[in-house]
Amino acid sequence: MNRAWAFIISKILSKEELNSLTEAGNKFVLGWTAHEQQLTASFEIIKEKIIVVKVNEEVTNASGCSIDKLTRFVKDSEKQFGIELLNRLLVAYKKEDTIEVVHVTKIKELLEQNLISENTTVYNTSVNNQNDLKNWEQELKNTWLNKYLIKA
Repeated sequence: MNRAWAFIISKILSKEELNSLTEAGNKFVLGWTAHEQQLTASFEIIKEKIIVVKVNEEVTNASGCSIDKLTRFVKDSEKQFGIELLNRLLVAYKKEDTIEVVHVTKIKELLEQNLISENTTVYNTSVNNQNDLKNWEQELKNTWLNKYLIKA
């Protein structure tokens, strides 16, 4: 799998909604094509909070029109489940064994309340490929969010 996309789910979904979204995602990737060529792809929801879609471009490259199909699927899912997936101002961070999702405007407040720290693991959802996914867990201090840290 060479190419990857990650989307933060903006709100908590019920088990039924997660199952329905997973089913829709799996159906989508099974029928996903680029220039009428089947893409070898996968759909996964990580800890009920982040969708990861991967394409093995060693088999068939994802093209502009196939990426448009993915975007259309994502927008349709947003409507169907009443969620935001394309909002790049959402931040996902690790809290014990779960993933918490907040709007970026809450980061400073969470830091001030010591609910998160510079060492909190944040998920970099601007991944482009499999290698990015291997290193997508980063300490807050090593991300663009470090601007919210209080400088001594």
